[in-house]
Amino acid sequence: MSKIFDPRKNYEETKKAIGYVNRKDATQADYDRIGFMSGLEVHQQLKTKEKLFCNCPAGKFQKPDDYHAEIIRHMRPTLSELGEYDGTALMEFKTRKEIVYRLKHETACTYEIDDTPPFKIDREALGIALEISLLSKFNIVGEVHITRKQYLDGSIPTGFQRTAILGVEGEIPLKNKKVRLIQLSIEEDSCREVSDIGHRRIYMTDRLGMPLIETVTYPDMVNPDEVMEAANYIRFLNRSTGKVRVGIGAGREDVNVSCTGGSRVEIKGVAHNKWIPELTHNECFRQWSLLQLRDKLLKSISNIDDWKIKSQELNYKDFNFPYPALKEAWEAEHKIIAIGLTGFHSALSHFTQPGRCFANEISERLKVIACLEHPNMTHSEQFYPDVSIDDLNRVSQLLGCNENDAILIIWGPADDMKTALETIEERCKMAFKGIPNETRKSISDGTTIFERVLPGADRMYPDTDSAPIPLESEYIDSLQKQLPVEVIDRYNQLKKWGVPEDCYHYIFRNNLVPIIERIVNEFKAEPVFVGTFFGHFLKNIQGKIKPVSEFNYEIIYGLFKFLHKEKINFLFAKEMLPMVYQHPKMEFSGVLDTMKFKKRQEEDICAPVVFLKERFKEVGKNKGETEKANWVMGQLRKQAIGNISLKELNSYIKKH
Repeated sequence: MSKIFDPRKNYEETKKAIGYVNRKDATQADYDRIGFMSGLEVHQQLKTKEKLFCNCPAGKFQKPDDYHAEIIRHMRPTLSELGEYDGTALMEFKTRKEIVYRLKHETACTYEIDDTPPFKIDREALGIALEISLLSKFNIVGEVHITRKQYLDGSIPTGFQRTAILGVEGEIPLKNKKVRLIQLSIEEDSCREVSDIGHRRIYMTDRLGMPLIETVTYPDMVNPDEVMEAANYIRFLNRSTGKVRVGIGAGREDVNVSCTGGSRVEIKGVAHNKWIPELTHNECFRQWSLLQLRDKLLKSISNIDDWKIKSQELNYKDFNFPYPALKEAWEAEHKIIAIGLTGFHSALSHFTQPGRCFANEISERLKVIACLEHPNMTHSEQFYPDVSIDDLNRVSQLLGCNENDAILIIWGPADDMKTALETIEERCKMAFKGIPNETRKSISDGTTIFERVLPGADRMYPDTDSAPIPLESEYIDSLQKQLPVEVIDRYNQLKKWGVPEDCYHYIFRNNLVPIIERIVNEFKAEPVFVGTFFGHFLKNIQGKIKPVSEFNYEIIYGLFKFLHKEKINFLFAKEMLPMVYQHPKMEFSGVLDTMKFKKRQEEDICAPVVFLKERFKEVGKNKGETEKANWVMGQLRKQAIGNISLKELNSYIKKH
């Protein structure tokens, strides 16, 4: 370990070498250079009364500590019909996880815990899913076949999810292109995870079995903005029906990303679409960086087929380790093992993502597969060393390493060390090939961490418990007739009305165009005012005030209806909004009384104009007509709002 080496400098140099640019500075040329490619799997819960394959209520949730019973299970892999094991199944088996399910009798039954066959599919959910399929321009299948999709992480007690394809080969329009859709499926949602610590993972079963649709796109998006635009469009399309759930966890995306020469990596469960650009940007560059690391390793390691790690158990007392985690491991009677990585000098500090390097790729797998909680390792290329150079040199001699090698030190329970060593060797060997097929978990800072091995394509097989469901043409035609207006047409309507584009996202996210249209058509309100009322004023109020009871957007329709009936100018809706939003059940007349609003005739409001203009001569000396009109307007504005439009008042002031 005598070679002089600065890991921080290496990190910055490798970051520069791959041509990494910050998201805000990236151009299409940067994405073309690395071959950015992305597709989506958009999941959306449906707003039904019952779950998909039983009669338990859908959308009734429990707190983590509110349950009546626990069931403990251990997952194990089985051979497929071809005599092979699925890679994900083997990985989960290595973890030796104890899976705990917390049950509450109001939200789960024997079907959820795989003690009862499925009931018939919920027809309400099927109808909603087919409506959305038609909106997405899918070709609807003639017969619905329920299949099983393997899930061996414990999130579904059966080890599989029941799912069915309803439509194939659809499309959605974006601003500058159309994105092709592969399929839409209806499926049951998985459990909600409570915790995952060590060898124990805990789930709640309240969400399990809720109806869910999955819309899958082709990898047609060539930059991060297109990915978010497509995700938003699908989300808005789903919400335009008014038949899907909203709120945290009701809609989430799996984002598939690859670069030129790479392989598909799936970022699981992205809860917020606004995270997508940063996540996909960093993931594509992470893969590009791993390809550069591969090329570097292949130059320094002559025989990758015979490559193996070197390992040696350490006695804590023989070293002067100042790192608290190592002392805690020794006190807990855990094993401390040093590992030599032949030819990996400078690889551990190789840039992969902002704030992360190749060493993180190893540490993340130790957490997931070997169940070693962080911190679980230190190494010879730490930015801020946990182990002294002298101790590293002694470890290097024990392992028989030289200056071209890298050193890891890991610790943990003795029972986990075999899996840990296998995991490290496996991940390092993957580096010779480039990019592992895996699913990754999104982090709010725009980076990702390893979650599990990507499942194989043969994870689906027929469900022998469910009979095929024929879809008659008459039934599909009846659904076609009740479809809502398409999102692209709603977009064009807002544009025609002149509603500012910064309102669109809020309006589409909350499916407000139908309400805006009713207010405009029934009460002859100005479309621009109504659009900005929702997209600016209401949005701003929601960020500042918390309602004392549940707020419904129909209340705003009621507010405009009330003002129209009372012949109060719609502009006064802005004055009433804070109180209306905070007290949704309060009568509108009561809001007016609280605000001490008085109805006045136009002539009464305008009567003081001449007097106020004369008064301005005293208070506004040496000022012009514009300042005079503005001052008079300011004096009368409070009385005018709700009784006369400010535009009319301003016109009167200028004429008199």
